[in-house]
Amino acid sequence: MAASALIDTGAILAMLEQKDRWHEACVETFQQLRVPLLTSEAVLTELFHLLGNNRRGIEAAWDFIHSGAVALGTIEHAELGHVHALMSRYWDRPMDFADATLVYLAKRESLSTIFTVDQADFATYRIEGKLGFHVIPLHP
Repeated sequence: MAASALIDTGAILAMLEQKDRWHEACVETFQQLRVPLLTSEAVLTELFHLLGNNRRGIEAAWDFIHSGAVALGTIEHAELGHVHALMSRYWDRPMDFADATLVYLAKRESLSTIFTVDQADFATYRIEGKLGFHVIPLHP
């Protein structure tokens, strides 16, 4: 089954952490989406880095991943130039590697909906320099 949307690190973290101000909005949004949601290895790396030594959080993240909620969009070595170009284009923002992988996957997989708490950045980013993202949820 093809992914219906992309998912970013912050949305996953918000769903896992009940005290997060985005928790309720993200849980409600997630329940309305068709899974799997597409993500990248960079997003998962960022997720586990931010969880640090929080064993309960790490186990909850693994449960979420193993549930089938996310599909991993692999970016091949030959595609990294596209990711680099995106990071260069948004140098003034700046765009981090995880965000760049999601913008690239959006183009490659023809997806324009992104599940993220990173509202400002994804409202700025454009797919192929033209198409804006449909960012969900809008506010906590």
